[in-house]
Amino acid sequence: MRKMDYTKLLMIPGPTMVPNTVLTSMANPIIGHRTADYGELLEDTTEKMKKVFMTKNDTYLITGSGTSVMDMAISNTVDKGDKVLTIVNGNFGDRFYKIAKIYAGDGDNLIKLENEWGDSAEPEKVKEILEAHPDIKVVTVVHNETSTGVKNPIEEIGNVVKDYDALYIVDTVSSLGGDYVAVDKFNIDICVTGSQKCIAAPPGMAALCVSEKAWKVINETETKSFYLDVKTYKKKYDDKKETPFTPSVTLTYAMNEALDIVLNEGLENRYKRHEKLAKATIAGFEAMGLELFAKERARSVTVTSVKYPEGIVDKEFRGIMTNKYGISLAGGQAHLGGKIFRMGHMGEAKEYHILGTLAAIEMAFNELGIDATGGVDAAKKVLNSEI
Repeated sequence: MRKMDYTKLLMIPGPTMVPNTVLTSMANPIIGHRTADYGELLEDTTEKMKKVFMTKNDTYLITGSGTSVMDMAISNTVDKGDKVLTIVNGNFGDRFYKIAKIYAGDGDNLIKLENEWGDSAEPEKVKEILEAHPDIKVVTVVHNETSTGVKNPIEEIGNVVKDYDALYIVDTVSSLGGDYVAVDKFNIDICVTGSQKCIAAPPGMAALCVSEKAWKVINETETKSFYLDVKTYKKKYDDKKETPFTPSVTLTYAMNEALDIVLNEGLENRYKRHEKLAKATIAGFEAMGLELFAKERARSVTVTSVKYPEGIVDKEFRGIMTNKYGISLAGGQAHLGGKIFRMGHMGEAKEYHILGTLAAIEMAFNELGIDATGGVDAAKKVLNSEI
């Protein structure tokens, strides 16, 4: 195995940089996952998770990726032939569609509301579809599409869906803890998230919360998963404050510490910090003369997507960023591969991370023959201003 370089600055849309206190928490001794000690740790972590979700709903930690809880949300609520509306304007919205296709089947019952990649979904169109199909059982949406740097208006969509029988399922994997998410206020029935984005814990742990409305549907839906059967998580947690299967004890330590950091900073302060970093990043790219991919009304506060100037090769540009400057950026996904790059500014990202990354981007583009300057100064003006 080649020697790895672990010093790179992660400015990608996840995983993100993890604070040292979170990393060192994983060095705590392993404890039995069927002991009172772990039960206390699990309960404490779950209660902190509820605060970040802003919910009173049942909440569970899952050892798995964000996709595991996307799968969990669908497999526990959808039977073959059920009507599902998936809102798609990026790679992860499309992932919800693919998951729904497995459980609902691929027929007229599976409705895809496609939006332009780079733009946000329109609540009015969701309402039109629900009016035309009142028997829709589930509506899914991704709050923050890291594939495009777009965020969807989940509060407004929630205000639409609440007037129908459909369950409202929202992916907040790359927004929770960085952008405003209030599960109960937004009328979300099942909200899912992951550890490695705005929460800034290591990858490998996910969470979801379940409303009373969702429980009624879950209890009437055929269980199609053994490991991801949410009813078993409820029973074990209610009875013994345990998980039904062996959890990652070390990741539970990490999540507990990471959530402490989120809550100690304060959710409002954290939202404002992410918003300011996003505005500084956008101002920097615009000052360089680069074209942003996401439309202005739809731009994320946790990741920014940028179109490549003509003649720039993705591999060359990101190669310079990685090998010369030690900074990791993300490329485009699906049909956007080679056409855009993406810069994450979430979790524990600070002002100096933004400025340093913009400076390196300027130098990388200059090396490739693109006159890109002024980004750092423009970002500084935003960071020095009151927002």
